Amino acid sequence: MTIDDVQAFERAIAAGGVCLFPADTVYGLAADPDSEAAVESLYELKGRPADRPAAVMFFAPDRALAGLSWLGPRTRAALERMFPGAVTLLVPNPDRRFPLACGHEPERLGVRVPALEGPLELLAAVTRAVLQSSANPSGGADPRRLEDVDERIRAGVDVELDGRELPGTPSTVVDLTAYEVSGEFEVLREGAVPGDAVAAEL
Repeated sequence: MTIDDVQAFERAIAAGGVCLFPADTVYGLAADPDSEAAVESLYELKGRPADRPAAVMFFAPDRALAGLSWLGPRTRAALERMFPGAVTLLVPNPDRRFPLACGHEPERLGVRVPALEGPLELLAAVTRAVLQSSANPSGGADPRRLEDVDERIRAGVDVELDGRELPGTPSTVVDLTAYEVSGEFEVLREGAVPGDAVAAEL
């Protein structure tokens, strides 16, 4: 992966394409979160029901915090502690931003900021947010190498980036929608980050 590849990725997202890329966990698919056609194409590639929520990924913590300006101070402080990292944080979304990522719950939004180290460092140059989902047929195994990605998915994307072999364990999903008011949180899926490590941060 080169900086030219990363720039091609961002251009394709801006043009309404679907891209295959490496995160800090598994390979994912990315699209413009505000483009209904692009999100529909991503879901069709995966065979994923259109009403299932996805997550919005930012490629730097400061961009995430700037893009989530409505969050209260306690929740923002939690994001500052947890990002970047292999977690998806569900946060309140009272303004119903990024509705295409929210499924049936427009007032709850999943957010990711991957830890970009080694071959992934160049992705920090991506300035726009993307809607992302793992690059597997819905319900299938999460791919840790580019060659593990289903051939039909690879054939359907506009750009693919090779980040070499990844850890292969999906992100831990943590619900922070009540955190601002009560300090309560819930680990909905334990993945790359153990639940006790989440609890220690929160």
